[in-house]
Amino acid sequence: MNLVTEKTKQAIKILKEENIDMWMTFVRETAGIRDPVMDYIFGSEGLTWHSALIFTQTGERIAIVGRYEAEAVKRLGVYKRVLHYDESIRPTLLEVLEELQPQQIAINTSRDDVHADGLTHGLYETLTDYLADTPYQGRLTSAERVIAALRGRKTPSEVTQIRQAVATTLEIYQQTFEFIRPGMTEKEVGTFMHDLMEERGVGAAWTYEHCPAVNTGPDSPVGHGGPTDLVIQAGHLLHFDFGVKEEGYCADIQRMAYVLKPGESVPPFPVRQGFQTTLKAIDAAMDVLRPGITGQEVDAAAREVVTGAGYPEYKYGTGHQVGREAHDGGTLLAPTWDRYGDSPKQKVEAGNVYTIEPGLGVEGHGYVGMEENVLVTETGAEYLGEPQRELILIAGE
Repeated sequence: MNLVTEKTKQAIKILKEENIDMWMTFVRETAGIRDPVMDYIFGSEGLTWHSALIFTQTGERIAIVGRYEAEAVKRLGVYKRVLHYDESIRPTLLEVLEELQPQQIAINTSRDDVHADGLTHGLYETLTDYLADTPYQGRLTSAERVIAALRGRKTPSEVTQIRQAVATTLEIYQQTFEFIRPGMTEKEVGTFMHDLMEERGVGAAWTYEHCPAVNTGPDSPVGHGGPTDLVIQAGHLLHFDFGVKEEGYCADIQRMAYVLKPGESVPPFPVRQGFQTTLKAIDAAMDVLRPGITGQEVDAAAREVVTGAGYPEYKYGTGHQVGREAHDGGTLLAPTWDRYGDSPKQKVEAGNVYTIEPGLGVEGHGYVGMEENVLVTETGAEYLGEPQRELILIAGE
């Protein structure tokens, strides 16, 4: 069973759970602006004219498309009915709505979840014009809950793909730490990792130039930026943020190392303390992560460990979902800050895959940030790859 077949069956189940009559994804010219949900309900194919992909909780799967794409849509084997038009989608769309009489029509708009917000403003205006003078214009609602559940509830085959991306990411990390020597620049290390990606035929989980992020010492800017010309030196914390995209699925993992000074056999106390505090924060999140808990509750558990140890509060969420994108939408493990909207208030579900990534700074040495990818099970959560429990030590000059 392919991904689209799995996901379209899952979509109908979600509509029943949410008691939503109809979910309609309205698109056009998807080669230019592609709705993020298309990979789940349509695959890699594109659509040109105004098109409506419709699912109902009673099991209807209807595609209304332009005449010259109808045959290709039939061949997908996903939609029970494929209807085509020539001059305007409006008459056929209204006929289907009259037939189905939906009380709610969930469409691809969202205030908080970018992956559920594929309907452009102009196309939304077109749709509402088509529905003018009908009862259906007033029945439009956001499909955010449907799409978040569809993306978030990973099927067994999706979990297998993510596990593979995690395994490949960890293999590249292993080779990288064997390669690193003091005196190298961040860029040299980043190039080495890019070469390993090319050898394996995998892509970057986010912008290629910024994946990996490599941060050496206290002067390297941490965040969504690429490696710099800064030189790895003894006494530096060495922080990585990296993940591959393999067969359409991503990993997103952070790892830490310390470059020993001459005469050192272990890192100094502040470095050890920072590393252990970050570990405890990850453990605290894992202890509470389970179906039914809200994202903000998981975030609070990790955040309180860091601030309780006397470190400043990190200014980002503790975790996000991972899947076909490194940031996969849906519920966030985050505080209820304005920029996150309602996403932290939503509940975690079994099948979700999250990052857990608290962090803190160690004065004079650099940044400690670790990130694990975990699967939410029916009773808790499990790691999708071997977690880092010890600080990697690199011999100094």
